[in-house]
Amino acid sequence: MADPHHDAHGADDYQRGSMAIGEQAATWKLVQAMFSWGSLGIAALLLALVMAFRPGGNILVGLVLGVILFAVGAFWLKSGSKSAH
Repeated sequence: MADPHHDAHGADDYQRGSMAIGEQAATWKLVQAMFSWGSLGIAALLLALVMAFRPGGNILVGLVLGVILFAVGAFWLKSGSKSAH
């Protein structure tokens, strides 16, 4: 079992990282965008399918409602928080 209390591994040996994290930040931003847009697409598709195939439903009504939901969601996602952290 590892023993972290050796004299060779003192607190003075620690070096703070200096690597630029630009690529990691860009990747995380891409992942967040994919989750957001993917969730919106799934919700719009699910609404369209439910409204189209429910008893007494209509494929055209389902399609229109799915497109409306996607358009409103796209507007909401694009107008999201612009503040940088």
